[in-house]
Amino acid sequence: MQPSTAGDPSTQNRYRISMPSPVGRLLIEGTEHHINAVLFTDEGEESPEVPPLLHLAVKQLQEYFDKTRRTFDFPMQQEGTPFQQAVWHQLTTIPFGETITYLALAKRVGNVKSIRAVGTTNGRNNLAIVVPCHRVIGSGGVLTGYAGGLWRKQWLLDHEGGGTLF
Repeated sequence: MQPSTAGDPSTQNRYRISMPSPVGRLLIEGTEHHINAVLFTDEGEESPEVPPLLHLAVKQLQEYFDKTRRTFDFPMQQEGTPFQQAVWHQLTTIPFGETITYLALAKRVGNVKSIRAVGTTNGRNNLAIVVPCHRVIGSGGVLTGYAGGLWRKQWLLDHEGGGTLF
């Protein structure tokens, strides 16, 4: 296999594969052991060959878009501070089809004054859809801040039939 190691500070090889989706092309990046990124992209060089784990991620994402999957069970890993890790973990506990506010998410990580930091951390989430930051909305149900664009956030929430939990 010939890995893509561009920008990879670790000694593990990184591989890339892309897939079409209803919200645009997705680039999945990972190692033989973890998925490190699911990104919206219009470009990106793919690896000539990729480990089975990346094919599993593509399969599970397709199942999500086909509405036959609500959660993802492949191993994933993002680099981040303990606070960022706590926020990303909490995102994975928001059920399919439900939303919460940034304030509610800040409360879940233990600091109601950290609303802005929660929003910033959402923007740094490299595992779009899989770590569902699209399920976090502003007060009063307002759609705000999604790195993939608000139209994608709206599409994903509509796809999931999203209600709101406050």
